[in-house]
Amino acid sequence: IEHAVLHLLYARFFTKALRDLGFLDFDEPFQRLLTQGMVIKDGAKMSKSKGNIVDPDDMIARYGADTTRLFILFAAPPEKDLDWKEEGVEGCFRFLNRLWRLFQEARPRAQGESRREGPTPQEVAFRRQTHRTIKKVTEDIERFHFNTAIAAVMEWINYLYDALKEEISPELWREALETLCLLLHPFVPHITEELWEALGREPGLIDHPWPRYDPEAVRAAEILIIVQVNGKVRDRITVPADADEEEIKQRALETQGVKRHTQGKEIRRVIYVPKRLVNVVC
Repeated sequence: IEHAVLHLLYARFFTKALRDLGFLDFDEPFQRLLTQGMVIKDGAKMSKSKGNIVDPDDMIARYGADTTRLFILFAAPPEKDLDWKEEGVEGCFRFLNRLWRLFQEARPRAQGESRREGPTPQEVAFRRQTHRTIKKVTEDIERFHFNTAIAAVMEWINYLYDALKEEISPELWREALETLCLLLHPFVPHITEELWEALGREPGLIDHPWPRYDPEAVRAAEILIIVQVNGKVRDRITVPADADEEEIKQRALETQGVKRHTQGKEIRRVIYVPKRLVNVVC
């Protein structure tokens, strides 16, 4: 961010000057600012002068562009420093190989039509997991939480591997595999385009609409949590029924009600009453 400070200052200066001259009806150039962290290697900021840089061409030659891109987005939130570790890159490479193997095993299950009249309980749970993942990834991307969006897809892939043992209809497998391509495409565009075409779809995944989750499919797996500040109700959030305590607390702290009533104050404690409420104590 230190390099961008003056650029941001100039942007504010010119915006305010143009406002004073009557050319603009607003006085701030940005509604929101996301400052990205630095890349750290061997305990120091990556720089040519320190000789600790990593040549992206070498990484792409060894692991591919998708792996390199995935590691950068997954290793840390964009606003935090990224600690470059070769082990992390190798882990992302293994994940993409696992993704490829899943498609080879699951693609035959996505062919044909179901002959059953209605979904089984396993199929209801399977579709719920698909739409919960769509919801989670969409919300995380909108908040620039790319690392948690990728983590949600990784968790879903573990679920899909387990589901290979179940009797799931071809329609639901097709929906899951196509959705998997769409959700991962912003992060790993090359492999997802290959997998998309392997499903028999027309080339051009980037032009396909972003998937939308079905509220009815998700609702049964969600609970309402009351959010309080110093014992007074300030907001409400809806979370997955199996969400862990830290995830629920973080969601509560991100609500407008909490931000408004804790501005300028020190948060001393965050109390969670399971499946009922979160109380932020200032």
